Amino acid sequence: MKRTIGHSGIILLLTLSLHLVASAQSEAAKSAEARAREAIEVLSSGDRAKFKQFILASYTEEALKAPMQQRLNAFSSIHDNSRGFEIHGVQDTTPDSATLLVKNKLTGGWDAIFVGVDPTAPYKIRGIGFRPAKPKGEQSAKALGDKDMARELDTLVKRLAEADVFSGTVLLAKDGKPVYSAAFGAANKDFNVPNKLDTKFNLGSMNKMFTGVAIAQLVEKGKLSFDDPLSKFIPDFPDAESAKKIQIKHLLTHTAGLGGYFTKRYQDMSRANLRTVDDMMALAKQDEKLQFEPGSKWQYSNTGMLVLGKVIEIVSGQTYFDYVRDNIYKPAGMTNTDCYELDRINTNLAVGYHKQFTDNGISWGNNVFMHVMRGGPQGGGYSTVDDLLKFDQALRGGKLVSPAMFKTLTTPKPEIKSPNYGYGFGVNTEAGTAGHSGGFPGINSELTMHLNSGWTAIVMSNYSQAAQPVVQRIAELVKRSEGSSLAAAK
Repeated sequence: MKRTIGHSGIILLLTLSLHLVASAQSEAAKSAEARAREAIEVLSSGDRAKFKQFILASYTEEALKAPMQQRLNAFSSIHDNSRGFEIHGVQDTTPDSATLLVKNKLTGGWDAIFVGVDPTAPYKIRGIGFRPAKPKGEQSAKALGDKDMARELDTLVKRLAEADVFSGTVLLAKDGKPVYSAAFGAANKDFNVPNKLDTKFNLGSMNKMFTGVAIAQLVEKGKLSFDDPLSKFIPDFPDAESAKKIQIKHLLTHTAGLGGYFTKRYQDMSRANLRTVDDMMALAKQDEKLQFEPGSKWQYSNTGMLVLGKVIEIVSGQTYFDYVRDNIYKPAGMTNTDCYELDRINTNLAVGYHKQFTDNGISWGNNVFMHVMRGGPQGGGYSTVDDLLKFDQALRGGKLVSPAMFKTLTTPKPEIKSPNYGYGFGVNTEAGTAGHSGGFPGINSELTMHLNSGWTAIVMSNYSQAAQPVVQRIAELVKRSEGSSLAAAK
Protein backbone atom coordinates (compact mmCIF):
# COMPACT_ATOMS: atom_id res chain seq x y z
CA MET A 1 0.00 0.00 0.00
CA LYS A 2 1.43 3.37 -1.05
CA ARG A 3 1.56 6.14 1.56
CA THR A 4 1.38 9.84 0.75
CA ILE A 5 2.32 12.78 2.89
CA GLY A 6 -0.35 15.42 3.27
CA HIS A 7 0.10 19.17 3.02
CA SER A 8 0.40 19.59 6.78
CA GLY A 9 2.97 16.80 6.92
CA ILE A 10 5.13 18.53 4.32
CA ILE A 11 4.95 21.78 6.27
CA LEU A 12 5.95 19.89 9.43
CA LEU A 13 8.93 18.28 7.69
CA LEU A 14 10.04 21.61 6.23
CA THR A 15 9.70 23.30 9.60
CA LEU A 16 11.69 20.53 11.26
CA SER A 17 14.35 20.71 8.53
CA LEU A 18 14.66 24.47 8.86
CA HIS A 19 14.85 24.12 12.64
CA LEU A 20 17.66 21.57 12.34
CA VAL A 21 19.56 23.80 9.91
CA ALA A 22 19.10 26.84 12.17
CA SER A 23 20.18 24.79 15.16
CA ALA A 24 23.29 23.58 13.35
CA GLN A 25 24.12 27.12 12.25
CA SER A 26 23.62 28.39 15.78
CA GLU A 27 25.90 25.68 17.15
CA ALA A 28 28.54 26.52 14.53
CA ALA A 29 28.33 30.23 15.35
CA LYS A 30 28.75 29.50 19.06
CA SER A 31 31.75 27.31 18.29
CA ALA A 32 33.26 30.04 16.11
CA GLU A 33 32.81 32.51 18.97
CA ALA A 34 34.46 30.08 21.38
CA ARG A 35 37.41 29.71 19.01
CA ALA A 36 37.68 33.50 18.75
CA ARG A 37 37.70 33.93 22.50
CA GLU A 38 40.37 31.24 22.81
CA ALA A 39 42.50 32.89 20.12
CA ILE A 40 42.29 36.31 21.76
CA GLU A 41 43.26 34.84 25.14
CA VAL A 42 46.34 33.23 23.58
CA LEU A 43 47.24 36.42 21.67
CA SER A 44 47.00 38.38 24.91
CA SER A 45 49.47 36.09 26.66
CA GLY A 46 52.48 37.19 24.61
CA ASP A 47 53.92 33.68 25.09
CA ARG A 48 55.46 32.29 21.86
CA ALA A 49 55.37 28.74 23.23
CA LYS A 50 51.62 29.10 23.77
CA PHE A 51 51.29 30.64 20.31
CA LYS A 52 52.91 27.61 18.70
CA GLN A 53 50.93 25.10 20.75
CA PHE A 54 47.67 26.87 19.90
CA ILE A 55 48.45 27.13 16.19
CA LEU A 56 49.34 23.43 15.89
CA ALA A 57 46.23 22.33 17.81
CA SER A 58 43.66 24.78 16.44
CA TYR A 59 44.47 25.60 12.79
CA THR A 60 43.23 23.68 9.75
CA GLU A 61 45.65 21.58 7.73
CA GLU A 62 45.46 24.13 4.92
CA ALA A 63 46.27 27.02 7.26
CA LEU A 64 49.23 25.10 8.69
CA LYS A 65 50.88 25.11 5.28
CA ALA A 66 52.00 28.67 5.99
CA PRO A 67 55.47 28.77 7.60
CA MET A 68 55.25 28.46 11.38
CA GLN A 69 57.76 31.29 11.87
CA GLN A 70 55.50 33.58 9.85
CA ARG A 71 52.52 32.72 12.04
CA LEU A 72 54.51 33.15 15.25
CA ASN A 73 55.86 36.52 14.15
CA ALA A 74 52.35 37.70 13.28
CA PHE A 75 51.13 36.74 16.75
CA SER A 76 54.16 38.39 18.37
CA SER A 77 53.61 41.57 16.37
CA ILE A 78 49.94 41.74 17.34
CA HIS A 79 50.82 41.35 21.01
CA ASP A 80 53.65 43.87 20.79
CA ASN A 81 51.28 46.48 19.39
CA SER A 82 48.48 45.78 21.87
CA ARG A 83 49.95 44.18 25.01
CA GLY A 84 46.77 42.12 24.97
CA PHE A 85 43.04 42.69 24.55
CA GLU A 86 39.96 43.00 26.73
CA ILE A 87 36.91 41.34 25.16
CA HIS A 88 33.84 43.57 25.27
CA GLY A 89 31.36 41.56 23.26
CA VAL A 90 30.45 39.96 19.97
CA GLN A 91 30.31 42.26 16.97
CA ASP A 92 29.22 39.64 14.45
CA THR A 93 28.94 35.87 13.99
CA THR A 94 28.28 33.50 11.10
CA PRO A 95 28.47 29.70 10.95
CA ASP A 96 32.11 30.00 9.90
CA SER A 97 33.35 33.11 11.66
CA ALA A 98 33.16 35.32 14.71
CA THR A 99 34.20 38.94 15.11
CA LEU A 100 34.70 40.10 18.69
CA LEU A 101 34.84 43.70 19.86
CA VAL A 102 37.96 44.20 21.96
CA LYS A 103 39.86 46.98 23.64
CA ASN A 104 43.58 47.33 22.94
CA LYS A 105 45.33 47.42 26.31
CA LEU A 106 48.21 49.55 25.04
CA THR A 107 46.35 52.18 23.04
CA GLY A 108 43.01 52.05 24.84
CA GLY A 109 41.39 52.00 21.40
CA TRP A 110 38.72 49.72 19.96
CA ASP A 111 39.53 46.84 17.62
CA ALA A 112 37.46 44.06 16.11
CA ILE A 113 39.21 40.70 15.77
CA PHE A 114 37.88 38.33 13.12
CA VAL A 115 38.41 34.58 13.39
CA GLY A 116 37.39 32.40 10.46
CA VAL A 117 36.76 28.69 11.15
CA ASP A 118 35.63 25.54 9.41
CA PRO A 119 31.81 25.45 9.79
CA THR A 120 31.86 21.82 11.02
CA ALA A 121 33.32 20.19 14.12
CA PRO A 122 35.98 20.54 15.43
CA TYR A 123 35.71 24.10 13.97
CA LYS A 124 39.41 24.62 13.33
CA ILE A 125 40.73 28.08 12.47
CA ARG A 126 41.27 29.13 8.86
CA GLY A 127 42.58 32.60 9.64
CA ILE A 128 42.66 35.57 12.01
CA GLY A 129 42.48 39.25 11.09
CA PHE A 130 41.16 42.67 12.02
CA ARG A 131 37.93 44.34 10.98
CA PRO A 132 36.64 47.91 11.54
CA ALA A 133 35.40 48.18 15.12
CA LYS A 134 31.81 49.25 15.70
CA PRO A 135 31.52 50.22 19.37
CA LYS A 136 28.07 51.10 20.74
CA GLY A 137 26.55 52.80 23.74
CA GLU A 138 29.17 53.67 26.36
CA GLN A 139 31.87 53.01 23.79
CA SER A 140 30.75 56.04 21.78
CA ALA A 141 32.76 59.09 22.76
CA LYS A 142 31.78 62.72 23.18
CA ALA A 143 32.93 65.43 20.81
CA LEU A 144 36.20 67.23 21.56
CA GLY A 145 37.67 70.68 21.18
CA ASP A 146 41.12 71.32 19.69
CA LYS A 147 42.96 71.31 23.04
CA ASP A 148 41.24 68.11 24.12
CA MET A 149 42.18 66.48 20.82
CA ALA A 150 45.82 67.49 21.27
CA ARG A 151 45.84 66.15 24.82
CA GLU A 152 44.32 62.79 23.86
CA LEU A 153 46.70 62.44 20.92
CA ASP A 154 49.73 63.29 23.03
CA THR A 155 48.72 60.74 25.66
CA LEU A 156 48.45 58.02 23.04
CA VAL A 157 51.70 58.74 21.21
CA LYS A 158 53.69 59.02 24.43
CA ARG A 159 52.31 55.66 25.54
CA LEU A 160 53.30 54.08 22.21
CA ALA A 161 56.76 55.65 22.31
CA GLU A 162 57.37 54.51 25.88
CA ALA A 163 56.42 50.98 24.81
CA ASP A 164 58.89 51.37 21.90
CA VAL A 165 56.29 50.68 19.23
CA PHE A 166 56.41 54.22 17.81
CA SER A 167 59.32 56.37 16.71
CA GLY A 168 58.78 59.41 14.53
CA THR A 169 56.87 62.68 14.23
CA VAL A 170 53.19 63.59 14.38
CA LEU A 171 51.45 66.75 13.21
CA LEU A 172 47.74 67.57 13.36
CA ALA A 173 46.60 70.88 11.86
CA LYS A 174 43.33 72.72 11.31
CA ASP A 175 43.17 75.03 8.28
CA GLY A 176 46.96 74.89 8.01
CA LYS A 177 47.65 75.80 11.65
CA PRO A 178 49.19 73.05 13.83
CA VAL A 179 47.08 71.99 16.79
CA TYR A 180 49.60 69.35 17.81
CA SER A 181 53.14 68.47 16.73
CA ALA A 182 55.78 66.36 18.46
CA ALA A 183 58.75 64.06 17.83
CA PHE A 184 59.59 60.78 19.56
CA GLY A 185 62.24 58.09 19.47
CA ALA A 186 65.59 57.87 17.72
CA ALA A 187 66.55 58.85 14.19
CA ASN A 188 69.71 56.79 14.57
CA LYS A 189 70.00 54.09 17.21
CA ASP A 190 73.74 53.51 16.65
CA PHE A 191 74.57 57.06 17.72
CA ASN A 192 71.51 57.70 19.91
CA VAL A 193 70.38 60.66 17.77
CA PRO A 194 66.81 61.72 18.65
CA ASN A 195 64.08 62.42 16.14
CA LYS A 196 63.11 66.09 15.79
CA LEU A 197 60.28 67.82 14.00
CA ASP A 198 62.61 68.62 11.09
CA THR A 199 63.94 65.07 10.83
CA LYS A 200 63.47 63.75 7.29
CA PHE A 201 61.61 60.43 7.10
CA ASN A 202 61.26 58.10 4.17
CA LEU A 203 57.97 58.63 2.37
CA GLY A 204 57.58 55.17 0.92
CA SER A 205 54.79 55.37 -1.66
CA MET A 206 53.75 58.90 -0.71
CA ASN A 207 55.86 60.20 -3.62
CA LYS A 208 53.02 58.98 -5.84
CA MET A 209 51.10 62.12 -4.84
CA PHE A 210 53.88 64.31 -6.26
CA THR A 211 53.84 62.31 -9.48
CA GLY A 212 50.07 62.70 -9.75
CA VAL A 213 50.29 66.46 -9.20
CA ALA A 214 53.11 66.77 -11.77
CA ILE A 215 51.00 65.01 -14.42
CA ALA A 216 48.01 67.20 -13.54
CA GLN A 217 50.12 70.35 -13.98
CA LEU A 218 51.19 69.23 -17.44
CA VAL A 219 47.56 68.48 -18.32
CA GLU A 220 46.57 72.00 -17.26
CA LYS A 221 49.38 73.38 -19.43
CA GLY A 222 47.95 71.49 -22.40
CA LYS A 223 51.05 69.31 -22.80
CA LEU A 224 49.22 66.02 -22.38
CA SER A 225 45.79 64.54 -21.61
CA PHE A 226 44.62 61.97 -19.09
CA ASP A 227 43.21 60.07 -22.08
CA ASP A 228 46.49 60.01 -24.02
CA PRO A 229 47.80 56.53 -24.81
CA LEU A 230 51.18 55.66 -23.35
CA SER A 231 52.37 54.94 -26.90
CA LYS A 232 52.29 58.68 -27.60
CA PHE A 233 55.28 59.09 -25.28
CA ILE A 234 56.79 55.62 -24.82
CA PRO A 235 55.83 53.44 -27.79
CA ASP A 236 57.37 50.18 -26.60
CA PHE A 237 56.60 49.82 -22.88
CA PRO A 238 56.00 47.15 -21.85
CA ASP A 239 55.53 46.34 -25.55
CA ALA A 240 54.11 48.15 -28.57
CA GLU A 241 50.62 46.61 -28.42
CA SER A 242 50.19 47.23 -24.67
CA ALA A 243 51.46 50.81 -24.94
CA LYS A 244 48.56 51.61 -27.30
CA LYS A 245 46.01 50.26 -24.78
CA ILE A 246 47.38 51.92 -21.64
CA GLN A 247 46.24 55.50 -21.04
CA ILE A 248 47.71 58.07 -18.67
CA LYS A 249 44.64 57.80 -16.44
CA HIS A 250 45.20 54.05 -16.09
CA LEU A 251 48.74 54.60 -14.85
CA LEU A 252 47.53 57.20 -12.35
CA THR A 253 44.89 54.89 -10.88
CA HIS A 254 46.73 51.55 -10.78
CA THR A 255 44.43 50.13 -13.45
CA ALA A 256 46.97 49.88 -16.30
CA GLY A 257 47.62 46.17 -15.90
CA LEU A 258 51.23 46.65 -14.79
CA GLY A 259 52.87 45.25 -11.66
CA GLY A 260 56.00 46.08 -9.70
CA TYR A 261 59.67 45.92 -10.51
CA PHE A 262 60.89 45.01 -7.02
CA THR A 263 61.47 41.46 -8.21
CA LYS A 264 64.15 38.86 -7.51
CA ARG A 265 66.21 40.55 -10.22
CA TYR A 266 66.06 43.75 -8.17
CA GLN A 267 66.92 41.89 -4.97
CA ASP A 268 69.99 40.36 -6.58
CA MET A 269 71.42 43.53 -8.13
CA SER A 270 73.40 46.43 -6.73
CA ARG A 271 71.18 49.32 -5.59
CA ALA A 272 73.96 51.68 -6.66
CA ASN A 273 72.97 51.09 -10.28
CA LEU A 274 69.49 52.57 -9.84
CA ARG A 275 69.76 56.36 -9.64
CA THR A 276 67.76 57.74 -12.59
CA VAL A 277 64.30 57.09 -13.97
CA ASP A 278 65.95 55.49 -17.00
CA ASP A 279 67.90 53.12 -14.72
CA MET A 280 64.67 52.05 -13.05
CA MET A 281 62.79 51.79 -16.37
CA ALA A 282 65.48 49.51 -17.79
CA LEU A 283 65.04 47.17 -14.83
CA ALA A 284 61.23 47.20 -15.10
CA LYS A 285 61.37 46.55 -18.86
CA GLN A 286 63.08 43.19 -18.34
CA ASP A 287 60.20 41.54 -16.48
CA GLU A 288 57.11 43.69 -17.05
CA LYS A 289 54.20 42.55 -19.18
CA LEU A 290 50.51 43.45 -19.36
CA GLN A 291 48.62 41.42 -16.74
CA PHE A 292 45.06 42.46 -17.63
CA GLU A 293 43.20 44.80 -19.94
CA PRO A 294 43.72 48.44 -18.86
CA GLY A 295 40.72 49.86 -17.03
CA SER A 296 39.24 46.42 -16.21
CA LYS A 297 40.79 45.85 -12.78
CA TRP A 298 42.61 47.60 -9.91
CA GLN A 299 46.06 46.36 -8.96
CA TYR A 300 48.60 48.44 -7.05
CA SER A 301 51.53 49.13 -9.34
CA ASN A 302 54.87 50.75 -8.59
CA THR A 303 55.85 50.28 -12.23
CA GLY A 304 52.85 52.32 -13.39
CA MET A 305 53.93 55.35 -11.37
CA LEU A 306 57.53 54.92 -12.48
CA VAL A 307 56.39 55.02 -16.11
CA LEU A 308 54.58 58.30 -15.38
CA GLY A 309 57.90 59.68 -14.16
CA LYS A 310 59.37 58.97 -17.58
CA VAL A 311 56.36 60.61 -19.26
CA ILE A 312 57.00 63.72 -17.14
CA GLU A 313 60.62 63.78 -18.30
CA ILE A 314 59.68 63.44 -21.97
CA VAL A 315 56.94 66.09 -21.85
CA SER A 316 58.75 68.63 -19.65
CA GLY A 317 62.28 68.22 -20.98
CA GLN A 318 63.59 68.00 -17.39
CA THR A 319 64.60 65.09 -15.22
CA TYR A 320 61.78 63.93 -12.97
CA PHE A 321 63.73 65.10 -9.93
CA ASP A 322 64.30 68.61 -11.31
CA TYR A 323 60.69 68.94 -12.42
CA VAL A 324 59.17 68.17 -9.02
CA ARG A 325 61.74 70.40 -7.29
CA ASP A 326 60.91 73.35 -9.56
CA ASN A 327 57.16 72.86 -9.84
CA ILE A 328 56.07 71.30 -6.55
CA TYR A 329 58.65 71.61 -3.77
CA LYS A 330 59.72 75.21 -4.49
CA PRO A 331 56.22 76.74 -5.01
CA ALA A 332 55.02 74.99 -1.85
CA GLY A 333 58.10 76.06 0.17
CA MET A 334 59.21 72.47 0.82
CA THR A 335 62.91 72.89 1.64
CA ASN A 336 63.44 69.50 3.29
CA THR A 337 61.98 67.20 0.66
CA ASP A 338 63.75 65.31 -2.11
CA CYS A 339 64.79 61.92 -3.49
CA TYR A 340 68.21 61.87 -1.88
CA GLU A 341 71.00 59.58 -3.06
CA LEU A 342 71.75 57.68 0.11
CA ASP A 343 75.46 57.14 -0.47
CA ARG A 344 76.00 60.90 -0.35
CA ILE A 345 75.97 63.29 2.61
CA ASN A 346 72.35 64.00 3.55
CA THR A 347 71.74 65.78 6.83
CA ASN A 348 69.10 64.79 9.32
CA LEU A 349 67.73 61.65 7.67
CA ALA A 350 66.13 59.03 9.89
CA VAL A 351 67.35 55.45 9.60
CA GLY A 352 64.55 52.90 9.26
CA TYR A 353 64.25 50.09 11.82
CA HIS A 354 62.24 46.90 11.99
CA LYS A 355 61.66 44.46 14.85
CA GLN A 356 62.69 40.85 14.58
CA PHE A 357 60.71 38.56 16.88
CA THR A 358 62.47 35.46 18.19
CA ASP A 359 61.97 32.88 20.93
CA ASN A 360 64.56 34.84 22.90
CA GLY A 361 62.80 38.19 22.56
CA ILE A 362 63.02 41.17 20.22
CA SER A 363 66.05 42.25 18.22
CA TRP A 364 66.33 45.23 15.90
CA GLY A 365 67.49 45.47 12.30
CA ASN A 366 67.85 48.49 10.01
CA ASN A 367 66.73 48.79 6.38
CA VAL A 368 69.93 50.38 5.03
CA PHE A 369 70.65 47.48 2.67
CA MET A 370 67.01 46.67 1.94
CA HIS A 371 65.72 49.87 0.41
CA VAL A 372 66.45 51.80 -2.78
CA MET A 373 69.60 53.86 -3.20
CA ARG A 374 67.41 56.69 -4.45
CA GLY A 375 63.67 57.19 -4.49
CA GLY A 376 61.68 58.13 -7.57
CA PRO A 377 58.22 58.69 -9.08
CA GLN A 378 56.88 55.56 -7.37
CA GLY A 379 58.23 56.31 -3.88
CA GLY A 380 61.25 56.29 -1.62
CA GLY A 381 61.92 60.00 -1.21
CA TYR A 382 62.19 61.89 2.09
CA SER A 383 60.26 64.70 3.73
CA THR A 384 59.21 66.19 7.07
CA VAL A 385 55.86 66.78 8.72
CA ASP A 386 56.23 70.54 8.21
CA ASP A 387 56.98 70.14 4.50
CA LEU A 388 54.03 67.82 4.01
CA LEU A 389 51.76 70.36 5.66
CA LYS A 390 53.11 72.96 3.21
CA PHE A 391 52.33 70.58 0.36
CA ASP A 392 48.80 70.05 1.70
CA GLN A 393 48.16 73.78 1.97
CA ALA A 394 49.68 74.62 -1.42
CA LEU A 395 47.59 71.91 -3.01
CA ARG A 396 44.34 72.94 -1.33
CA GLY A 397 45.11 76.63 -1.86
CA GLY A 398 45.51 76.43 -5.64
CA LYS A 399 49.29 77.06 -5.75
CA LEU A 400 50.08 73.79 -7.49
CA VAL A 401 46.95 73.04 -9.52
CA SER A 402 43.56 74.68 -9.93
CA PRO A 403 40.75 73.89 -7.45
CA ALA A 404 38.96 71.97 -10.20
CA MET A 405 42.05 69.87 -10.88
CA PHE A 406 42.56 69.27 -7.16
CA LYS A 407 39.06 67.80 -7.08
CA THR A 408 39.88 65.65 -10.10
CA LEU A 409 43.01 64.33 -8.39
CA THR A 410 41.17 63.45 -5.18
CA THR A 411 38.02 61.92 -6.68
CA PRO A 412 37.69 58.14 -7.19
CA LYS A 413 37.45 56.75 -10.72
CA PRO A 414 34.97 53.83 -10.50
CA GLU A 415 34.41 53.99 -14.26
CA ILE A 416 37.87 52.48 -14.71
CA LYS A 417 37.61 50.14 -11.70
CA SER A 418 39.24 52.50 -9.21
CA PRO A 419 36.58 53.16 -6.53
CA ASN A 420 39.04 54.16 -3.78
CA TYR A 421 41.85 55.85 -5.68
CA GLY A 422 41.99 59.06 -7.70
CA TYR A 423 44.98 60.27 -9.69
CA GLY A 424 47.90 59.51 -7.37
CA PHE A 425 45.77 59.87 -4.23
CA GLY A 426 43.98 57.32 -2.10
CA VAL A 427 40.38 58.43 -1.45
CA ASN A 428 37.83 57.49 1.22
CA THR A 429 34.54 59.08 0.16
CA GLU A 430 32.70 57.91 3.29
CA ALA A 431 35.24 59.60 5.58
CA GLY A 432 35.72 62.57 3.22
CA THR A 433 39.49 62.09 3.08
CA ALA A 434 42.27 61.93 0.49
CA GLY A 435 46.00 61.39 0.77
CA HIS A 436 48.53 58.59 0.70
CA SER A 437 50.46 56.23 2.90
CA GLY A 438 53.88 54.65 2.53
CA GLY A 439 55.18 51.45 4.01
CA PHE A 440 58.23 49.18 3.92
CA PRO A 441 60.39 47.57 6.62
CA GLY A 442 61.45 50.55 8.73
CA ILE A 443 59.08 52.94 6.95
CA ASN A 444 55.49 53.95 7.73
CA SER A 445 54.20 57.42 6.90
CA GLU A 446 50.84 58.88 5.98
CA LEU A 447 49.24 62.18 4.95
CA THR A 448 45.47 62.47 5.38
CA MET A 449 43.56 65.51 4.16
CA HIS A 450 40.06 65.83 5.64
CA LEU A 451 38.47 67.58 2.71
CA ASN A 452 35.22 68.66 4.38
CA SER A 453 36.63 70.16 7.57
CA GLY A 454 40.12 71.54 6.94
CA TRP A 455 41.94 69.05 9.17
CA THR A 456 45.30 67.66 8.07
CA ALA A 457 46.94 64.67 9.76
CA ILE A 458 50.57 63.72 9.12
CA VAL A 459 52.34 60.81 10.79
CA MET A 460 55.89 59.78 9.86
CA SER A 461 57.72 56.85 11.45
CA ASN A 462 61.01 55.02 11.03
CA TYR A 463 59.47 51.86 12.50
CA SER A 464 57.56 49.28 10.45
CA GLN A 465 53.75 49.74 10.62
CA ALA A 466 54.11 52.09 13.59
CA ALA A 467 52.10 54.98 12.16
CA GLN A 468 48.83 53.08 11.88
CA PRO A 469 47.61 53.22 15.51
CA VAL A 470 48.26 56.98 15.52
CA VAL A 471 46.56 57.47 12.15
CA GLN A 472 43.56 55.50 13.37
CA ARG A 473 43.24 57.51 16.58
CA ILE A 474 43.53 60.83 14.73
CA ALA A 475 40.74 59.72 12.39
CA GLU A 476 38.54 59.01 15.41
CA LEU A 477 39.36 62.36 17.00
CA VAL A 478 38.69 64.30 13.81
CA LYS A 479 35.40 62.50 13.33
CA ARG A 480 34.35 63.52 16.81
CA SER A 481 35.45 67.10 16.12
CA GLU A 482 33.53 67.19 12.87
CA GLY A 483 30.46 65.87 14.68
CA SER A 484 30.81 68.61 17.28
CA SER A 485 31.10 71.29 14.59
CA LEU A 486 28.05 69.95 12.78
CA ALA A 487 26.00 69.93 15.98
CA ALA A 488 27.07 73.51 16.76
CA ALA A 489 26.08 74.64 13.26
CA LYS A 490 22.57 73.28 13.77
